[in-house]
This record gives sequence, structure tokens and C-alpha cells, in this order.
Amino acid sequence: MAKLDVGDPAPDFNLPGTGGKSYGLSDYRGRKLVLAFYPGDFTAVCTKQFCSYRDQSEKLDGLGAEVLGISPQSVDSHERFTEEKRLNVPLLADEDKAVARAYGVLAGPLVRRAIFVVDEEGVVGYRKVTLTGLSYESVGDLERAVSSIG
Repeated sequence: MAKLDVGDPAPDFNLPGTGGKSYGLSDYRGRKLVLAFYPGDFTAVCTKQFCSYRDQSEKLDGLGAEVLGISPQSVDSHERFTEEKRLNVPLLADEDKAVARAYGVLAGPLVRRAIFVVDEEGVVGYRKVTLTGLSYESVGDLERAVSSIG
């Protein structure tokens, strides 16, 4: 598994996501972007994570960065998860796990829970990859991560 470090160019991607849209890294050039990799829709910790982002949407909107969730489930699964939990973060389908692999968050067949903040120039400014995925980065953690890169 390749390790992507702070200061490295963020690997480009283009993935289908919720809302019938495709999302690409280059779409966010000139803006900060938070990439939230997660193991799976409807799992306990992932549900807590994205529901906490929903519940703190005002703080999330004030981050000064867009937030995207990325996992290996299909767009259909993401749409059901978003609808059932009323989620407010776009979820992207990395079904072949190519983006997870490029960001170094694939552990065997599983995607590790991870947060990357990409700066306006497309460079990784913050990286946190969990080993077990039993916890997640809160909105407060995301605020600190985004502000740490200027």
C-alpha cells in the first residue's frame, strides 16, 4: 500500500456519487477539500460519523472546505444511506477501490477510515488514517485540520 504523505500531490480521481453527479479532485482546484474515506454505508461507526456531520451542518458549512465521503459501495447504496439518514455530505462510489489504493488507505480488501485535507493547489495538507476504524474525525477535528493548513 503506497503511503501518501503531507506535502504530496493528491491523486486525481473522478467518481460517481450521490445526486446523480460525478466528482473529481480537479473540480475543487482553488478550494480546500476534505476527503473522508470510510469502510461502509449503514455500518455503526460510519453512520455515527456522517450523522454527526449532518447534525453539525452549520459548523461543517463554515469549514471553508468542501467535504466528500468515499467508500467502495455503489451509488445506489450511497443514495439509500443518504436518504434514510438524511445525510448532507456527497458520497462517492469507489467500487474498484482504485482511489482508496491511490491514497494508501486500502488494508487488504477493506478501506480504512481516513481523512485527507487537500489545499487549493491540490496538495495534501493533512492526513489521518486509522488502524481500526473504531473512531472518526468529528466536525471539530475537521475544523482544526482545515485551519492547520492555512
